[in-house]
Amino acid sequence: MSGPQCCSNPPTLNPNAGAGHVEQLGGLSTYVSGSPNSKLAILLISDVYGYEAPNLRKLADKAAAAGFYVVVPDFFNGDPYVPDDANRPIQVWLKDHGVDKGFEEAKPVIEAVKSKGVSAVGAAGFCWGAKVVVELAKAEFIQAAVLCHPSFVTLDDIKGVKAPIAVLGAEHDHLSPPTLLKQFEEALAAKPEVDGFVKIFPKVAHGWTVRYSVEDVAAVKSAEEAHQNLLEWFAKYVK
Repeated sequence: MSGPQCCSNPPTLNPNAGAGHVEQLGGLSTYVSGSPNSKLAILLISDVYGYEAPNLRKLADKAAAAGFYVVVPDFFNGDPYVPDDANRPIQVWLKDHGVDKGFEEAKPVIEAVKSKGVSAVGAAGFCWGAKVVVELAKAEFIQAAVLCHPSFVTLDDIKGVKAPIAVLGAEHDHLSPPTLLKQFEEALAAKPEVDGFVKIFPKVAHGWTVRYSVEDVAAVKSAEEAHQNLLEWFAKYVK
């Protein structure tokens, strides 16, 4: 995830974006959308730009409208990656924000969500967040997983998954190229006990599900198709 592609098309962060609100959950500031009375929750784990990305919050609101209680934690504690900071390139930033730390910090968030009466939790991760989600799926903290243009996720990770998992990848992605995604698909096909789904979206690049331009009709269409696949996966397995 150290190349330029992981960080292309940075969002304009907005702490007030979305129809939901921010509250403390499991020790982290968290964007929350949807009814807290829902028994079904979705955890969205961001890319390196964090939880104030408007397109990510828009997706959270879309999932909330489908009946889920949606939580988007700030795993970076107010310190998202800033591409213009020459003193802190992505490799340096990642030393402070490793995915292993994200995995540990996700556990109390899931516990906090379950303490509200939630009976099933699904998680979707984007780029950086996908690695955290795959770790949650390996350790059976969640009932379903969706990985969108994952970073750092290995074939061994996929082989170790214990929850139904969908992988939504891009045709143009140096971090999870189609050759690797095909290996993911083959590994999942060899695991009949775990439902798996791999889809490669044509003509899109890493980050496309959340870092699209709202003015780009084709980009919006591809992102919305991925969002629909994500929601269908959770509707099927988070219940």
